Amino acid sequence: MPHSKKTRTKFTDGPEPRHIRKMKQARMEVAAEAARILATEGQLNYHTAKKKAAERIGVSARLALPSNIEVKDALRSYQALYGGTTHLQNVERLRRIAVRSMRLLEGFQPRLVGSVLDGTASAHTRIALHVFADAVESLVLFLLEAEIAFAQEQRQIRWFSGDYRMLPVVVIELDDVEIELMVFDRVQLRQAPPSPIDGRPQHRASLSEVEHLLAERSAPSAWDELTTSS
Repeated sequence: MPHSKKTRTKFTDGPEPRHIRKMKQARMEVAAEAARILATEGQLNYHTAKKKAAERIGVSARLALPSNIEVKDALRSYQALYGGTTHLQNVERLRRIAVRSMRLLEGFQPRLVGSVLDGTASAHTRIALHVFADAVESLVLFLLEAEIAFAQEQRQIRWFSGDYRMLPVVVIELDDVEIELMVFDRVQLRQAPPSPIDGRPQHRASLSEVEHLLAERSAPSAWDELTTSS
């Protein structure tokens, strides 16, 4: 009678160690508090929000800081739960202002990026546009000729290669909303920089794509049409 071959099994369905559960719980609490800070306190930097949240909760920032993706998910949940119509109206207003500014800057092939595009913008959010020119001076000259007030900044971003690049940023204002224009070489229209949230190429939306977003939002739902006709 042949001998049956013994196999070893690993027990992986047992309870997690207590310290792992506590760390996960702490990360969730920090993510939730960081999301609240981003949504309500005018903080725009994810890392700063996470550190402030860890301090308030009283946990080690070294051990319990959640990822930016975890904070983004928590922010979406917070806004869905507490933002309501006010949040949706704010995002729509910012997108409409973005469309107006993109029409004005059409010669620089503007692309909307960031929280106004993905719908997580707060009342304190700047509209973020990527614009493309042979030199930042071209944009500055355009704004001067159009008599549009502006300020100039610089922003350091990390590229896919791991190196850091310093890019010029021009800030204008429309309807009391700041709009930051990050200036790229025209050849970089084909390659979006990494997202500070997940490291993937940033999602960029053209003018027509943002107009389509607004049209979708403004279109009546099947329920609206049914209740209107009845």
